[in-house]
Amino acid sequence: MENPEVAVSSCSAHDDENLSSYKRHSSVSQEALLEDQLRRKLKFFFMNPCEKFWARGRKPWKLGIQLLKIVMVTVQLVVFGLSNQMVVAFKEENTVAFKHLFLKGYMDRMDDTYAVYTQTDVYDQIFFAINQYLQLPNISVGNHAYEKRGAEETPLAVCQQFYKRGIICPGNDTFDIDPEIVTDCLYIEPTTSLHNATMGKHNLNFTLDFPRLVAVQLMFNLKAINLQTVRHHELPDCYDFTLRIVFDNKAHSGRIKISLDNDIAIRECKDWHVSGSIQKNTHYMMIFDAFVILTCLTSLILCTRSVIKGIWLQREFVSFFLYYYKKEVSFNDQMEFVNGWYILIIVSDVLTIVGSTLKMEIQAKSLTSYDVCSILLGISTMLVWLGVIRYLGFFQKYNVRISWDLHIVASYPNTASSITQCNEVLLLCCYDLPGLLLLWMDCTGTIPREVSHSEHGF
Repeated sequence: MENPEVAVSSCSAHDDENLSSYKRHSSVSQEALLEDQLRRKLKFFFMNPCEKFWARGRKPWKLGIQLLKIVMVTVQLVVFGLSNQMVVAFKEENTVAFKHLFLKGYMDRMDDTYAVYTQTDVYDQIFFAINQYLQLPNISVGNHAYEKRGAEETPLAVCQQFYKRGIICPGNDTFDIDPEIVTDCLYIEPTTSLHNATMGKHNLNFTLDFPRLVAVQLMFNLKAINLQTVRHHELPDCYDFTLRIVFDNKAHSGRIKISLDNDIAIRECKDWHVSGSIQKNTHYMMIFDAFVILTCLTSLILCTRSVIKGIWLQREFVSFFLYYYKKEVSFNDQMEFVNGWYILIIVSDVLTIVGSTLKMEIQAKSLTSYDVCSILLGISTMLVWLGVIRYLGFFQKYNVRISWDLHIVASYPNTASSITQCNEVLLLCCYDLPGLLLLWMDCTGTIPREVSHSEHGF
């Protein structure tokens, strides 16, 4: 009879062998299952929106939002550009007007050659500018006025800069000079009564020591309101002009150059009232800007979510390789999970949101940061249009044609500042825009799949 203990021992060893084999089989099966799941995740992650729709029926919402953004931010930039154009034109025209008002005998495009050569001409130019300033309300065709600080109007300052001591005798080839600069200023109130006479040397105790003279500066402040925006259904801005007329004699060459500098500041008007539909139009534009912000915020959330999902999948992929294959994934392979196009869209969304917020504040006349707003909206619009290239690349024939068009653009010499290049890029974007609409219809199933594949080579 067989020994029971031996039989039990044999059965136990057989069970342990089966259990070990089952564990190994389970481990291999689990590894294969995890590998298959990871492979499916990777395959779906690297699909384009069209492939994701045909695989799981997921609508390409990010593509639709980008199409909407292209139209909205472009319209927004064009509208703001037209408004900003009036601001720039108002600044330039006022500067030209001031040159004609305060510089005697000035003609356009004389900035580099406008100068005087005699002492009499210097005095004539100075007192001409002073008299024009005092008579400004009666002679200016614009809505210019003196700046007020409280109840008093700010005066015009006539400042001369000269060497502290200077005895110059060119005939004897000798000189004695102290190079320290001394500034002496004379202030003239706008309320100075002229009694139908002009201001001159006999009215003011003002003389110039030309051998020691370095420069003469006339400084004064004026204000104006840009009323032309009313015709375009926009609220006007108030402008502060800080003008400085400089007589430059640093060279002591017998030629005193004259220049007029105009430092312009835009401020919100303190008390205003406009009748008509301007307020209603302003509200419509602010609603449009708010809708732009909402659209960009939605795009920002979706793209940020995609970037975060990519980082999670990257960590899962790195951990899987390190645990099962004892290998580390290279940095370049890890960066494949970070979609640079999404980063580009996120940056453009942030810039658009900030720029649109500034634009709303400007329209509400709470801020006047036109330059900052222009930069933000301009860069964001450029980035949005650059993001279009990613979606156009989903079409095979569009991908080939874009590469060819960009090659043509790059072939121009000195393209960094070439107008031809700018026009080519604009035509490229406008010509390819219908392709985006076709892509949207293809991804959402509006176009039959057989037709879209035969047309686009999928």
